[in-house]
Order: sequence, then structure tokens, then C-alpha cells
Amino acid sequence: MTKEITLNTEIIRHSVAHVLAVAVLEMFPEAKLAIGPAIENGFYYDFNLPRTLIPEDLPLLEERMRAIIKSNVSFEKAEISVAEALEKFKSAQQEYKVELINDLVKGGSKNVTIYKSGSLVDLCAGPHLDSTGQIDPRAFALTKIAGAYWRGDEKNKMLQRIYGVAFASKDDLKEYQDMMIEAEKRNHVKLGKEFELFATFSEIGQGLPVWLPKGFIIRRELEDYMIKLERAYGYQHIITPHINKKELFETSGHWGFYNESMYPPLEVGQSLKEVQEGAVPKVKETFILKPMNCPAGMMFYKMKPRSYRELPMKVGELGTVYRYEKSGELHGMQRVRGFTQNDAHIYCTPEQLEDQFMEVMEMLKKFYADLGFTNYKYRLSLSDETKDKYVGDLKDWKQAEETLRKVLLKNKVDFYEAKGEAAFYGPKLDVQALNVYGKEDSISTIQVDFNLPERFDLSFIDEDGKQKRPFVIHRALIGSFERFFAFLIEYYAGAFPLWLAPVQIAVLPVSEKFADYAKSVKTQLMAADIRVEIKENESLGKRIREAEKQKIPYMLVIGEKEENDKTVTVRKHGEKKQAILSTEEFVKKAVADIKNRII
Repeated sequence: MTKEITLNTEIIRHSVAHVLAVAVLEMFPEAKLAIGPAIENGFYYDFNLPRTLIPEDLPLLEERMRAIIKSNVSFEKAEISVAEALEKFKSAQQEYKVELINDLVKGGSKNVTIYKSGSLVDLCAGPHLDSTGQIDPRAFALTKIAGAYWRGDEKNKMLQRIYGVAFASKDDLKEYQDMMIEAEKRNHVKLGKEFELFATFSEIGQGLPVWLPKGFIIRRELEDYMIKLERAYGYQHIITPHINKKELFETSGHWGFYNESMYPPLEVGQSLKEVQEGAVPKVKETFILKPMNCPAGMMFYKMKPRSYRELPMKVGELGTVYRYEKSGELHGMQRVRGFTQNDAHIYCTPEQLEDQFMEVMEMLKKFYADLGFTNYKYRLSLSDETKDKYVGDLKDWKQAEETLRKVLLKNKVDFYEAKGEAAFYGPKLDVQALNVYGKEDSISTIQVDFNLPERFDLSFIDEDGKQKRPFVIHRALIGSFERFFAFLIEYYAGAFPLWLAPVQIAVLPVSEKFADYAKSVKTQLMAADIRVEIKENESLGKRIREAEKQKIPYMLVIGEKEENDKTVTVRKHGEKKQAILSTEEFVKKAVADIKNRII
């Protein structure tokens, strides 16, 4: 399990990052240093180097780092004027440090802090250990090399980033490395390829994965599950277009502050044929690939006058959206450019807010129970009263935040508060699950929005005939299907529960003599809407191993005795023990387990 990072551990990691910089300068005296912060479980440092690093460089750098650690080099702190710092780093030809100092000057800084350790003089606020001798030389490791644009901007130079992990002791490092070995076995990109769940094709585009047949089955099961669940709670559903007019996003405000993450606008005007025929020029229209479903959802609410009697109005949409994520941040199904969200918008009165939050919590609990999730907690993102960046009425913010907190306490769930982490348009509640790398993933979100109701001038007529502004709750139980699928693959390590498994049953006839009986068993299973395959041709042992490798929930072995008795020998994935059941009895059991979503 990942331990909570203490301040001391962060200091160790930051100090090891500086030791790495010293080692790199020893190997490449002309290296240009960028930044080297402590991060979760470790650190990284970005460099501009005279040649491209290779994996074989990492153990060489580690050896140099251990020598530096054993030499017990001091970390010497000094505060100097910006003028002196500029002169020092300019003379050392450290252009990235000079740029950082100039930014500090623009921010009004008169002095900067530097740290000297051996041959390294680095611009750094610290803190650091007293000396390298306080670092356990057996408790760190360099893990990988990656490319990183300076300041994360694709217009800037690509630097080389060296990642590492560091802990207080070698035992902590070993525990982390063991966890990473297990995590790599569960890596959704690796398993997605192995089980043919999804694929990305360069001809289609980066970050635009294709759901392959087996992956599509799981997605469809989740979609059907979610629509049925929402209908049971009174939701209605809509589908809005993939492209919307630019004016819609100008009204919502997204075009003003979000357009860098959108695909370029689509200008629609005359066709080439119309131009050639000399047609009268038309006024061009501008369309946007929608980055979110919300603005079009607001138009549905606004299409006619609404009464308080219609509220709460709960509207769901499985809507596909497109965001131009940076290529370096794309990762399998976890970070993509086109994805489908399990969106919903709840329009309610202020008095209905608590009941709606309680209902969503109830839906979440059922959903996670049906998936067998237990390791999660809630993060309540709140406003920071000291900052003037929020839209909406302060009274409404206070009500929403207090109501969310009250609902969490009533449900007696594990949660923590993140002050200042609320979006500018409202507080939110995220479900944080621990992924296989020991990090928190947001898998569900409940978000209050004070921005869109105002921008779209949403209203309802209250009991007294007066116009009132509704509260709007954005709610995504699954979030995006793509990201959630990545989480599911890693959570189950590909061994999906029976109700989700792409192939639920494998029928294994002992030999060709029993092929007809195997087909009759398959027919009975298919008639019960169970996904089944017959596996033939290879030896029985090899077919059993293949079904185990594919993590099919049940294998049914069929031979002479089974054919004569109209039975099947049942073997569950991961278990060696077998049971003999009548075919009819097994079909009934499988149908019940699927219906009840037995994990």
C-alpha cells in the first residue's frame, strides 16, 4: 500500500532530485538544467542534453548518485539578489534558470534562494536535507526517461526528463517496487491489447481509440445498466449533436476560457460546386466539435416555460465529446481526445437540493456494490472565500456546500474536504478510487453549476407565479466510459465478473465425438441470452489453459458421461475444483448470477 507522503519524505525526494542533477552535470558538463521537483513517490528533473539518453544511462547515473550520497555533500542555502542570480546563471549559460528568475522579477521578487551541493548551484526555494549523507543510497531508483516540453508548452523545446522514486528506507522502496510489478500486470493498455478490448490506429488518430467487439460488449452492458438505473430514478434521456454552433459556446462562456482545448472551428459555407456555378455567396456558419454536453442540455430545458411542478427534472445523456488533449498526455483509454460521458443534469428548486444529493448518493452506492467496488472515498471540493473568482450568489454557494457536507455526514461515508478546489462555477463532490498504482482516480462527479443557469437565463415559475432560477446539478456516475473502462480493466485485471465478461461461458467438448451435445448446450445458453463460445480442435488441457488465460468466468467440460446424463462439468475461472450439474440447473444458476450481478 502507498504510504502517505510526509514532509520529511518530500524533502528526501527533492534532495535526491538535486543529487541527480549533480550526477548529470558530471556526465554532461554542458547540460542545461530546467526544473526538478518532488512528486508523488519520487521526483523528476528536466534537462537539455547534448545527446539523447538511453535506458543504459540510468544505472550509470544511479552509480554516480550513490557515490555523491556517500561523499556526504552538504546542501548549502543562500539568499542572493536577483541581479547577482542573473549574473551567476547567465555566466553558467543556464538559460532556463535565467528565464525563471526573470519571471520572479516580473512578480516583484528582489531576492532569490539558491542551493549549492557539490558542483551544482541551483535556483531552488527548498527545503533540503542538511547533506546527501542523510539519504539512504539503497532507497532510490531511476525509473524512466521521457520527453517533456519546457513549461509544458508544445511550442517550446523538447527536454529530456529523468524520473525516479525515493523513499526513507530500502524496505519502503521494495514495497513500492513490488506494487509496481503487480500494477504492470494489470496495466490496461497491456491487457486491452492482450484481450482485444480496444485499439488505437495511427490512420484514425491519436487519442481516438476503437472499441473492439469484446470491449464493446462491456461498454454496452454498462450503458444498458446505467440507462435502466437512471430510468428507475425518474430520469429521461436525450441525445444532442456532436457539433454545435460556435454561438452556443460563446453563450456558455466555454469559447472564451476553454477554446485552447477545443478542436479548430468548422467553417461551413458554399460548396466548391456552388462557387463554380457562380451562386450568390452565403453567410458562413461556424461549428464546434462539442467539448462538453452541458450547453446543448441547457437548450433542452429552455425550449419551453417550466413550472415548479416539473421539478426536479432529471435529464441524462450518453454524449460523445471531443477535447484536443496534448499528445504527450494521451494514454490508452485513460486520457483520450474523443470520449463518451455518462452525463446528467438535474434541475431543481433550492428546497429540493438535499433530496437530490441524497438520491445521487443512493445511486452511487448501488452502482459500486454491483461492480464490487469498496476501496473509494469522497472528495468535497469547496470555494476559498479569499479568492474572487467564483460566479453566483454567495448565499447559494453556502447552501450548496453545507448541503453536500450534510449529505456526506448523513451517509456516514469516508470523505475529505479540499478547500479552494471548487470550480469557479460551483462546489463539487468526486468519488476517488485507489488505482493499481496507488493513486487516486476520480471516477464519479456531482457538480453544482451557478454559471450556466445564469448565462442561459434558465427559470421556472414558482407557486406564486414568480420566475425563479433553478439549481443545476451536473452528475456523471461513470464519468467517461473510456476512462472508467481503463479503471475497470486494471481493477479486475481482465477477470471481469460474469455479468460484464465479453465471453461468459466456454464450452469444451473432450473430443469431436461430443460436438453435437456441445452445440446443444451452447444453444440452451444462447437462448438464455448468455454469451458463450465452443472451443475445439486443440487438446483439452490446452483449451482449458487458453480459457483460463482469457479469464472466461466458467468452463463447461463435456464428455461421454455428461452427454449420457445431460449434465455439464463446471469449472470456475481461477479454481481447480469442479462440480457436475444438469445443463438446465447450470443455465438457471448462470442466469440468476448475471441478473443479480454476483461478483
